[in-house]
Amino acid sequence: MMPGNRQHAAGNGKKRGSHRFLRALSRSLPALSLIASLAEPPRIQAGEAPLAIEDDLDRGSLRLAIERSLEFLAKLPGNQTVGERPKRLTAREAKDSFHGFVALLDLWQRPQQFAEAVRSRFDFVPSISDASRGELLVTGYYEPVLDGSLNPTPVYSFPIYRKPDDLVGMTPRLSGENSGGAYLSRREIDVLGQLRGRGYEIAWVKDPVDLFFLHVQGSGAIRLEDGRTVRVNYTANNGRSYTSIGKILIDEGKIAAEELTAASLRRYLVEHAAERDALLARNERYVFFRFAEGGPFGSLGVPVTPGRSVATDPGYFPRGALGFLASRMPLIGTDGSLAGWRPFSRFVVSQDTGGAIRGPGRVDLFFGSGEEAGGPAGYMKSGGKFYLLARKNAGGK
Repeated sequence: MMPGNRQHAAGNGKKRGSHRFLRALSRSLPALSLIASLAEPPRIQAGEAPLAIEDDLDRGSLRLAIERSLEFLAKLPGNQTVGERPKRLTAREAKDSFHGFVALLDLWQRPQQFAEAVRSRFDFVPSISDASRGELLVTGYYEPVLDGSLNPTPVYSFPIYRKPDDLVGMTPRLSGENSGGAYLSRREIDVLGQLRGRGYEIAWVKDPVDLFFLHVQGSGAIRLEDGRTVRVNYTANNGRSYTSIGKILIDEGKIAAEELTAASLRRYLVEHAAERDALLARNERYVFFRFAEGGPFGSLGVPVTPGRSVATDPGYFPRGALGFLASRMPLIGTDGSLAGWRPFSRFVVSQDTGGAIRGPGRVDLFFGSGEEAGGPAGYMKSGGKFYLLARKNAGGK
């Protein structure tokens, strides 16, 4: 949920919360994500038009997500391109698509008529073409909530840093990377304390593992002792490469690939405290934060909507655009474990990016805030289909 830095802690892949890191396993956010400890659900082949246009969520959340994208698009010149693939789309064409779609929402309570109206007025453009022979991987992310303090105490002793004044040329780009050279590494900052006491601390938390997951996630909420909650968002990084801690543990034979989950990664870090700092330091990427009012925000600068907002690669899916996603959702048991899967489909809006979300075959679905969202987000790893919705005859080819 920060502009371009969501990354998994567990593998080829992305971001925060003990469950979320599962996706990191197969990619460094752009790579694959390894999330579930159970057998992977069967993949859904990409490239075919949706057989059924059905939405498993409510109309209100969809309206809200669309309003937030329109807020973003209203700030752009109408002829500005918001994406070249899978179909070129300008800000004006994206807005026209949204307005045309919203006009059909009055048919929401009549699903068959609604689906027919959408089909007749919109092209469903697959994010992955048949020629690419690729498969879609759908993962999940959420906003973590950490206990913390605005002042250091014996309990809250691990700092969250703002962007240092001597970090030059590290403005985040949509790709999740930054311009300029590399800054201090994670080891230099957290182990050697080279930023300590220089006035860059904005808050403190009590658990270094939670803090690491916050870095992977890119944004989060800090619950203070007086009951207030403040939000911190990604503002920059140190320009160093992201390395998946989960993949390291798999490669070194310390965790079996099929057993890697956010929970198992967290458990390993807790049970092996003596090697924790050195292990975390092998991911040299370090994230700096700022306080934010409202949110949580995606990379477009507008709040993301649970279940409706997705993170995509802006090189392969237009920013702010309307999409249709079909995949499988993890079912979580009373003990927090993965109990099974259910199919789902819904309209979504591309409102975020992530360092591990690369290429046409990656979609990261926002689940919401807190551990209730973190459970399913962490296990979310499935095949699926993903389409851009564009009004017929709108945009280039």
